[in-house]
Amino acid sequence: VNGIEIYSMKIDSKVTSRFAHNVITSRAVNRGNEHKEVFFDVELPKTAFITNFSMTIDGVTYPGTIKEKEVAKKQYEKAVSKGQTAGLVKASGRKTEKFTVSVNVAAASKVTFELTYEELLKRQFGKYEMFIKVKPKQLVKDFEIEVNIFEPQGITDLEAEGTFITNELQNTIKKTFSGEKGHISFKPTLDQQRTCSNCSQSALDGDFTVKYDVKRTTPDNLQIVNGYFVHFFAPTNLPKLPKNVIFVIDISGSMSGRGIEQTREALLKILEDIKEDDFFNFVLFGSDVHTWKETLIKATPENLQEARKFVRGIDTEGMTNLHGGLMKGIDMLNAGHERNLVPERSASIIIMLTDGHPNQGISNTAEIQQHVKKAIEGKYPLYNLGFGYGIDYNFLEKMALENKGLARRIYADSDAALQLQGFYDEVANPMLMDVELNYPENEIIDLTRNSFKHFYDGSEIVVAGRFIDNHQNSLTVNVKGEGANDVLSYTTQQDAEQTAKAFQDQEYIFGDYIERLWAYLTIEQLLEKRIAATGEEKENLTAEALDLSLKYKFVTPLTSMVVTKPEDNNNQDGIADKPTEGTGIATHVNIPLGSEFFLTGLFSLLSAAPQVSYLYASHPTWYTSVDGDPHFIISVPQKEDAICFNINENPGAVLNLINDPVTGITVNGELIGDKIVDNDAKIKNTYFGKLGIANKHLGLKLTVTPEKITIQNGNEKTGLTWLDSVTLEQEGLTLIINRKKNLVLKMGSGASFVIVLHQVWKKHPLHQDFLGLYTLESNQLSEQTHGLLGQFFHPINFTILEVHPGSDPKKPDATMIIKNNELIVTRGWQKDFRRDPAHGVDVPCWFVHDNGAGLIDGVHTDYIVPSLF
Repeated sequence: VNGIEIYSMKIDSKVTSRFAHNVITSRAVNRGNEHKEVFFDVELPKTAFITNFSMTIDGVTYPGTIKEKEVAKKQYEKAVSKGQTAGLVKASGRKTEKFTVSVNVAAASKVTFELTYEELLKRQFGKYEMFIKVKPKQLVKDFEIEVNIFEPQGITDLEAEGTFITNELQNTIKKTFSGEKGHISFKPTLDQQRTCSNCSQSALDGDFTVKYDVKRTTPDNLQIVNGYFVHFFAPTNLPKLPKNVIFVIDISGSMSGRGIEQTREALLKILEDIKEDDFFNFVLFGSDVHTWKETLIKATPENLQEARKFVRGIDTEGMTNLHGGLMKGIDMLNAGHERNLVPERSASIIIMLTDGHPNQGISNTAEIQQHVKKAIEGKYPLYNLGFGYGIDYNFLEKMALENKGLARRIYADSDAALQLQGFYDEVANPMLMDVELNYPENEIIDLTRNSFKHFYDGSEIVVAGRFIDNHQNSLTVNVKGEGANDVLSYTTQQDAEQTAKAFQDQEYIFGDYIERLWAYLTIEQLLEKRIAATGEEKENLTAEALDLSLKYKFVTPLTSMVVTKPEDNNNQDGIADKPTEGTGIATHVNIPLGSEFFLTGLFSLLSAAPQVSYLYASHPTWYTSVDGDPHFIISVPQKEDAICFNINENPGAVLNLINDPVTGITVNGELIGDKIVDNDAKIKNTYFGKLGIANKHLGLKLTVTPEKITIQNGNEKTGLTWLDSVTLEQEGLTLIINRKKNLVLKMGSGASFVIVLHQVWKKHPLHQDFLGLYTLESNQLSEQTHGLLGQFFHPINFTILEVHPGSDPKKPDATMIIKNNELIVTRGWQKDFRRDPAHGVDVPCWFVHDNGAGLIDGVHTDYIVPSLF
């Protein structure tokens, strides 16, 4: 492809006791006669942590190093580069996130990329699953997937399958397992990779999945190595507990159409699987709350038939009274237990499905969380299913975790009904309640979670910890749980010698796997606890997870991997971050090669005459701006449209608007608020009261307030006021003040800006004078420009789907697909004050809610900086 040949790609996986260590090695050669950019682009499981990355070019290895996120970010900002892309990890699909890095390779030179990641394989429906995304994008002479599995309990039911596997490719999958060892290899020839004879398109495009289970002669398995232990608990052949399920379903207007159809389809399928000993009910919430029955109902054939009729009649109406629906469901479960309407030994769960934000009844999410936690009191788990991307997933996840459950996205695709049913299947067969795995307190520290509300058939509980005495070689565990007929209680023992005997074949062992498994599980659980924590507790959990991430070299949401790449003998650093579910995409720096800026510069216009009318000589809408309270407008010329969002922060916060590490140009803005009438009044509005514009390379700083403009060039300062009408030209700076209206500014050979002055009546009881910033982008700014505005200097595209009535009749809502995210947006308008600072002109735009979440890279607090310069 374009002179670049990937001649080798190998995925080497070692699985030891469910813990997978995966190495992807890709080798490419530049067969062209000039240097070319070579990409390494892979998709990894979302549950995995990257642990290592390196590039080898002409025998020289350039490694990636893992650092605390802020340290890595500063290192990146200091680096000077010449148009390379940065390494990054971003959200990709349901199960995967994407790692991308690239490097320029000289003619006839070779490059080897090597990426290592680790993950604990989870057991679902009686199988451990390892998922490998296969997408080489071209025919590869030497392509191989090799998986070696070692399980001391013995392996059963080893399977390997691929979504892209044809009959011919099926013969290339080699699978063997015996005793503790399993082996899978997939090594298709060039001809076998082709989609047709003699064509160059690769058939290798899809998912390759390995599934297996282990032999279970006892309910659990303990392993002890070098002062650490892991305990796997998965009893079989237990009678299933009856369950009591409340389905709390969002039927608000936004669920209309395909959403409610798929919900009905899933519920009808679930009703087929409900067992006669189970109790259930439906709670529907739109503007009002409706129930099928007043109490929990036993799943008799007659009741199930009536329930199917009810489900077929479910339709949408109104707004989103999430609080009312959830509290009704909790009250119903509480009443079922208090009035002995349900069996004493039964497992109760709440499953809520919603696609939106609470906007009827109590809509404050913190208040809803408080009420729900108080009502449930830890008695049963809450599972929150978020339908589509227009949801406050952080809220749903936090509320679920506070109540011993979990949150799950249901993707608004054609198989959404199957996703809903699949989740229900995971929790359909509870076998134990209130499971506790107790270890001697005087022997163990740093224990992972060891108590669980429910144990479901086909799953597994994993607990890890470390000994106070590193040399201790035995452990006794007391296991308790409540089953359908009686209480499960027993003691199990293990010593290090038994583990050592099981692992005599060192070929299958990678490093201190139990210690790394313990670290992986601990970090995962600390990050989970951190979601629901606040204040000092959150800080402590963050610090602990960060320390472990750095010690064991895991790329987690708290760390970044700095990838140092060679470019014309200059080091250049890129950052690889791990995204979080709440944002959908990670904080990262991505610099597309060959991208062009949309907008023309202002310099030639300025040289003609200092008239404000020249601001409109080029396309009037091709700009990005921030003005008002503060409102951001992002033009998208190829769509002849705009996107807008607000940032809500406190007065005194300084936001980074533009940062170009190559030209040295930065723009930061400090927020001010309305005048405080009395000490009890809350500030409702914030504006930019001060802007700091700098060119670090030229030593220029410009401070703009509603009162004055200060120019600092080295040690020299020049002061101007808005009463001036002046054109100022000096080295690296052109400045035009249009008296009491705006100033036009060009910094060096880079950016052009317009700063609008908003003056209010001096005796106004509330408002203060403030500033607006309009950027007329120049192609002189580098492709590494970032910041709340700067990141949109690069091409951006979006698709609008499913326009439908919103809460305001004049402002419809829609689904926006942008940056691999699916957002609910609202059609509205913001003001352009360039011509008329007093009244402004309405600019139609699609409004992105929640401080631009899903549109801006990372979250808005990532852009808060300590000072103007």
